[in-house]
Amino acid sequence: MWIVDLIRGLARLPHVRRLIELALDEDLGRGDVTTAVTVGKRDTQATAVMNARVAITVAGVDVAAAVFAMVDPRIAIELLAVDGQRLEPGARILVARGPAAEILMAERTALNFVQRLSGVATQARCYADAVGGTAARVVDTRKTTPGYRALEKAAVLAGGCGNHRFDLGSGVLIKDNHIVACGGVEAAVTRARRDAPHPLRIECEVTSTAELEQALAAGVDVVLLDNMTPDEVRDAAARAHARKVLVEVSGGITLATIRAYAEAGADLISVGALTHSAPAVDIGLDFA
Repeated sequence: MWIVDLIRGLARLPHVRRLIELALDEDLGRGDVTTAVTVGKRDTQATAVMNARVAITVAGVDVAAAVFAMVDPRIAIELLAVDGQRLEPGARILVARGPAAEILMAERTALNFVQRLSGVATQARCYADAVGGTAARVVDTRKTTPGYRALEKAAVLAGGCGNHRFDLGSGVLIKDNHIVACGGVEAAVTRARRDAPHPLRIECEVTSTAELEQALAAGVDVVLLDNMTPDEVRDAAARAHARKVLVEVSGGITLATIRAYAEAGADLISVGALTHSAPAVDIGLDFA
């Protein structure tokens, strides 16, 4: 699966390695006193199995492997699952073999990464399934955990959803405060069309039919319908599609309501909850 290659590539990126180092430092900065007074420095070998304790879509497997390698390269990792794979309770994710003390030192940090990223992937899978069979695609936002954006957005992909902008340089998205600062929708879109880099599409947030018509008249490429009802989206999408303009919807959309928005004609549905509200899933690491 291509998502596996993506995650493995991320695990090698300098800023992701710094993130792993920071996570290890906050857990191991003063040492592991419990392991020191029990296992000690004896050359005790161990085999530990990471497993799903609930049904999940897994993500971050290779990041977890990188944690073990950074603690001690003598720890051998056997990967038994790939990112994006749906796992049932009890399914094994990886096996770590090597010095018991070092496995114990890496355990919590490795679990923190894979639990968090699998939580995002599992949440994304629920949203992707909810719009199955429609033309709409669910995408994430920039509402990510600071420092974790690349990892969380990769987890969103593992769960079957798509990525919106990666950062502020990834696209032109005119929102409410830009509109106020520019003096209106038409002025903001007109300036953006004049000055934006050629390859970037111009997207503008609108909250009413009047703003929608201004954005369409100014030549917008994508409209973001914010906090509209499915009925309002249906009318707005028809107007936009008649002008060959893509339609994105956002604002308070939940698993209970998302299909109604998809069926109303949305091309994209942006959901901040994919990342900002995804709960960590229950994954364990047990010595065999």
